[in-house]
Amino acid sequence: MTGAARWDAAAAAEGRHLLQHPAAWLMIAVAAVIVGWVIAVYNRLVSLRVRARNAWADVDVQLKRRYDLIPNLVAVVQGYASHEKALLEDVARLRSEALAAEGAARREGPDAALTGAIRSLFAVAEAYPELRADTAFRRLQEQLADIEDNLQYARRYYNAVVRDMNTAMEVFPQNLVALIFGFRRLPYFQAGDREREAVQVQMDG
Repeated sequence: MTGAARWDAAAAAEGRHLLQHPAAWLMIAVAAVIVGWVIAVYNRLVSLRVRARNAWADVDVQLKRRYDLIPNLVAVVQGYASHEKALLEDVARLRSEALAAEGAARREGPDAALTGAIRSLFAVAEAYPELRADTAFRRLQEQLADIEDNLQYARRYYNAVVRDMNTAMEVFPQNLVALIFGFRRLPYFQAGDREREAVQVQMDG
């Protein structure tokens, strides 16, 4: 028997001896449990991250629907209240800023400011009976009200998923898995002080 063969035989014998020891099986079992737990935590964090991205996509769809209506709203209001130039320009500027912002953290401020400007625009419209009676204006009001309802629902769902994700990353020892695999806290998308109340739509003539 060559030296290599004897070494292989000795190693195999030692391996069998270790496997026959109860402590060895206990260590293997503990290692398997830890690995299984890490995999489970990792998969849960990945799942929550995917859900958060999908939830933000739903929020983004509603925001872009609202942004797409604003130029038409400005055009209709301008036809009846052209001397409200400063407010109309403010709305258009804030729309551009909101469109340029990417992600919940950057979008939150510009969108809250835009919502306040839209509310101001509707308040101004109350002084123009002909504008409030305009068919196009009333249709835009209805569409914006529907978008606001959908946006509030999408926002609540997104924030709920973000809460679950961030909580899972902060709890010990799950935070160790999150740190090792590079998971990061996600930002909430909250309504600002000027956005706490939905855009009010007055449908009376």
